Amino acid sequence: MGHWLERNIIEPGKLPLLVALTAFVLTFLITRVVTRMIRAGKGPFGNVSAGGVHIHHVVPGVALTVLGGFGAVASTRHGVGSAAFAVVFGIGAGLVLDEFALILHLDDVYWTEAGRKSVEVVVLTAALVGLVLCGFVPFGVNDLSEDELQDRGSVIVSVAVSFLFSLMALAKGKARTAIFGVIVPLIAVIGAIRLARPGSPWAKRFYGRRPRARARARLRAYRHDRRWAGPSRILQDWIGGRPDDEPARALERR
Repeated sequence: MGHWLERNIIEPGKLPLLVALTAFVLTFLITRVVTRMIRAGKGPFGNVSAGGVHIHHVVPGVALTVLGGFGAVASTRHGVGSAAFAVVFGIGAGLVLDEFALILHLDDVYWTEAGRKSVEVVVLTAALVGLVLCGFVPFGVNDLSEDELQDRGSVIVSVAVSFLFSLMALAKGKARTAIFGVIVPLIAVIGAIRLARPGSPWAKRFYGRRPRARARARLRAYRHDRRWAGPSRILQDWIGGRPDDEPARALERR
């Protein structure tokens, strides 16, 4: 079955990646359903504790990620073994990134505004892996011809230029654009030539004596956030659940 899929549907050698991505997405979605049911007090599920310590699902996630990662390295790219380890890795990665905000803040912020970062990282990861599955190669190498690929100089120049544009986009405060730009260089170019976001390293360095540029950057950032913040929050709430109100959470901690 696996060989048939590789011959007729996906690029050879990418079946483990497809399996891992599927397991990753399904694990995240199922985990969110379970946690939302626990939060609402419905169903047979409950928090796991040992010796009075709440065991977050990032713990088994780390164990599965390590197991799946080392197993994948030790196995070949074909066969049942590679697919099985890909599933284990995908499940582990889904559990870990579902609590990315907890790792970032070293605090249980799962149902807070800060917890939205987990949903954002999961969506970003799934999108990037999806691009790789579609045939995109980091740093624009997929845009080179066969003759250019044989020339190490062309490859080095392509990687360096793509990396430079991604770095410029990152310096301008556009992290998502920089990350996607690693896979699709055109996105990095767009991020590099547009105005920097206020407060970014680029704005502090080059807009200090340019009041018009600072004003345009603030206006553009305001319009962008006003246009996209609402839809983004609605999508995140639909995927991961709506965070608790901060005042109510603060009262519970007292």
